[in-house]
Amino acid sequence: MADPKANSEISFAGTFASSAFAACFAELCTIPLDTAKVRLQLQKKANTEEEAGVPKYRGMLDTVATIAREEGLIALWKGVIPGLHRQFLYGGLRIGLYEPVKAFFVGSEYVGDVSLFQKILAALITGALAIAVANPTDLVKVRLQAEGNLLPGLPRRYSGALNAYYTIMKQEGLAGLWTGIGPNIARNAIINAAELASYDQVKETILKIPGFTDTVFTHLLAGLGAGFFAVCIGSPVDVGPFAFYKGFLPNFGRLGIWNVIMFLTLEQYGKCGSCDDLVSLLRPSILVSILAHVKCAGSYIWFSVLQSANEICCPVLMSIYPTCS
Repeated sequence: MADPKANSEISFAGTFASSAFAACFAELCTIPLDTAKVRLQLQKKANTEEEAGVPKYRGMLDTVATIAREEGLIALWKGVIPGLHRQFLYGGLRIGLYEPVKAFFVGSEYVGDVSLFQKILAALITGALAIAVANPTDLVKVRLQAEGNLLPGLPRRYSGALNAYYTIMKQEGLAGLWTGIGPNIARNAIINAAELASYDQVKETILKIPGFTDTVFTHLLAGLGAGFFAVCIGSPVDVGPFAFYKGFLPNFGRLGIWNVIMFLTLEQYGKCGSCDDLVSLLRPSILVSILAHVKCAGSYIWFSVLQSANEICCPVLMSIYPTCS
């Protein structure tokens, strides 16, 4: 993660905001792969229940191509609004609380390396707390992504994210928004521990190697490491052990890309030492450069959304970072 000394100078609101922005940006870039993953999982479940014949989707890339061809490119971003809701709450809380919880275990005056066990425990706790708050957004995101599996001509249950929240509350009660909360807490706590603790540990290990410093390249390697461990530890919980080993590379591609984008963005926020640094990071030209390098399919479609978000994010973040005057 970012330098603890730098983090200590930033309020929790600032840490939450930067964590939420980094998570939302990664979600925006990679949600087509997440949509494909949900469709594949639903297809597997339907085939098991109905003993169906030839599957419609064959692998992650074929699923992405099929959805784009049959439903249009924009369908790959089905559920992007609740996805951003989810990352704003879940990402902001799980990442933003990680350093404070870790500091609670070792003490605010502790100097030195934190043990891997304490990192894992901190990430388990923050992952569980975050999804307990954000479960409604997770539920709505999955249900909207699943809408594409309905046969042509069948009415859609939800017209959008806000309608989905309202409909679920109306038909299932307020508690309906927390459907599946138990398994969701277990799953997200494990995946959060796999991502945050592994990133922290891998980065710490890399920085002890002569010649390595706290640079973008180090963050890239640590992000890939976090994605790798998230797949190895978290995906069997998500899709089952046999499906996991069959689809290791697609899963690593999805989680690896997500973690690299998220941690690179988060680390750059952590290095903002002044208002000018912060505004520089959020300039549209910088985002264009990031999008050009990550080359995520469809990222340019949402650039106008990011550009509008920047106009809101800049003054908000500048108002909560104590280094800004």
